[in-house]
Amino acid sequence: MSAATWGWLVLLFPLLGSLLIGFSFRKIPPKVAGAVGIGAIFLAFLCGIGALIAVQGEPSESRHVASSLWEYASVGGFTIDLGIYVDPLSVFMVLVITGVSTLIHVYSYSYMQSDEGYHRFFSYLNFFVFSMLLLVLAGNFALLIVGWAFVGFASYALISYWYRRETATKAGMKAFVINVIGDIGLVLAAILIFRELGVVDYAAVFEKAPEVFSTNQWEVVAICLLLLVGAFAKSAQMPFHTWLADAMEGPTPVSALIHAATMVTAGVYLVARAHPLFELAPTAADLAAWVGVGTLLVAGTIAIVVTDLKRIIAFSTMSQIGYMFVAVGIGAYSAGMFHLMTHAFFKALLFMAAGSIISAMANRQNIDHMKGFGKAMPFTAVMLIIGALALSGFPGTSGWFSKDEIIDFASFRGGMYEVMAVGMLIGAFLTAIYSFRIIFRILPGKPCDEAQYLIDNGHVVHGEPGNPATGELEDTEVGYPGEEHHIAEQAPGMKIGMAVLGFLALVGGLLQIPGVDEVITKFLEPSFEDSIFVNSHPTVAEAWTGLGSGALISIVGIFTAWLLYVKKPGIPSRLEQRLQPVHSLLVNKWYFDEIIDFLIVNPVKAFGRFSNEIFERYVINGLTSGTVGVIRSAGGAVRDLQSGMLRGYAVLMLFGVVGLLLYFLIRSI
Repeated sequence: MSAATWGWLVLLFPLLGSLLIGFSFRKIPPKVAGAVGIGAIFLAFLCGIGALIAVQGEPSESRHVASSLWEYASVGGFTIDLGIYVDPLSVFMVLVITGVSTLIHVYSYSYMQSDEGYHRFFSYLNFFVFSMLLLVLAGNFALLIVGWAFVGFASYALISYWYRRETATKAGMKAFVINVIGDIGLVLAAILIFRELGVVDYAAVFEKAPEVFSTNQWEVVAICLLLLVGAFAKSAQMPFHTWLADAMEGPTPVSALIHAATMVTAGVYLVARAHPLFELAPTAADLAAWVGVGTLLVAGTIAIVVTDLKRIIAFSTMSQIGYMFVAVGIGAYSAGMFHLMTHAFFKALLFMAAGSIISAMANRQNIDHMKGFGKAMPFTAVMLIIGALALSGFPGTSGWFSKDEIIDFASFRGGMYEVMAVGMLIGAFLTAIYSFRIIFRILPGKPCDEAQYLIDNGHVVHGEPGNPATGELEDTEVGYPGEEHHIAEQAPGMKIGMAVLGFLALVGGLLQIPGVDEVITKFLEPSFEDSIFVNSHPTVAEAWTGLGSGALISIVGIFTAWLLYVKKPGIPSRLEQRLQPVHSLLVNKWYFDEIIDFLIVNPVKAFGRFSNEIFERYVINGLTSGTVGVIRSAGGAVRDLQSGMLRGYAVLMLFGVVGLLLYFLIRSI
């Protein structure tokens, strides 16, 4: 089969899985629904492999296949096709998304087993994956917007999945609203593209753009800035990042799915896909890179002080996406995609391991209360260590190869990009500290009560069902977690998901060893062959020097974490007391939420109250009442004329005819 056929099948299976589970939830058992959900995504993964083989079977210059089912819209000679675009970049994204999503589905099969909304969860999960696949396979900016919007809706449904929790519904709404702001930017960018170029298909847009736009012409800069609004909102980059940590209100598999290989990487994919436009607007590309640097540093400083386990990992996601934005902003597209892949492996692994530990803590997520899980949960402990090593860029792990490739490229470009490289090195140091802050706080030491209970009894403790964010007690019906929702690492599905990701997090970096192989770069080269940076890259010696620096920073960061949290555990509390203003700034997430509330949310609410209480009540209602009175009076007058007497109607008709005759007589004079 052709690559295009495989691409359509990739979209078909998750959509069918979502619909089948959704419409038959009263007829099929929960475990069947879970199996259908897993099967649908796994079949999509197999079809992605089929697309990979088909694309690789073509000559390099022919590895771009556009396919259309029908015309989606046609107006005045302008047509929008319901079409997909299959090339190495989209196939790469398909494989990462479906591969990691399959493992998350397997994990969810066990993790969600007692939840009353089991069918609904897998239907949502399949739809989310379908939406993300539609986004990366879309063949034009119009269909991209459809996939973009679908992902936003699906994320809202999954974040607020436990819809009886007020904190969950608020978090889902927050994510949805911020993503809609990004959607507006994307729609405006598409409108400008059509106005300036007259087309929206990728191939046509990227072919015509160099002929129409000059470098940094204001129109192309405006287009790219609007694209960045959408990219920053979807990928949680400053200042649109505030929804990301709150998204932890969703079940742990949702956190793994959204924060690993899918939603938050959509913005990175968008910039990489639209790289011909961004290379015509280097100002916008540099802005993307600088925002990435700022985001990774801000997120890294927050992750060092917050105590919610899932939120620490969430801020690490925000930081790592910052690295990816730097990569695609400075022209290191393959390096950015490589880090996207390795990040998917170790970040999904970290969330899964965190979910296993949180389950053993009877749903409590504060690391201040966790201790001794290295003994209580050895398998999860090993997986958590592997994920932390890869995240911190420890030598030999996947994160070491991918992260340092981005830093090396920034150093290679020189100038202001050297400053970016320094910022990323500082971010790498912070990453190693907060990664192993998790390890040294949770795994060693005397087991806490929950860990000891697991050691003594062989199963996790079941506390009163409650909201970990507020402490309020909850029931266990639909809309809340099930009574025995958390089952930890004993479940086979959870172990399988973590084990495969742990292996990939360790060895995934071997695909891109400087001077040995360049599997990712060579595979993606046809998608970026038109880039001005296609032949720009550091030498092998420079790359290995960078890897050596990265290894040293990782080791020093881990040693610093050991010093702070094992050797001299009193230091952090003393630093907190001495630097209280700094600690307050960081633990309150740099007050971004408060600033946004003050500048945007509260003024909008005040305007809404004014519109409702003053303008609508006295102006709109007053005008409406006056208009109703006029209409009522006119109706009464007309009603009075309806006497029912024939001679009265004849007189009125006579006056009408005379009036018409006088009108035409006057006009003829």
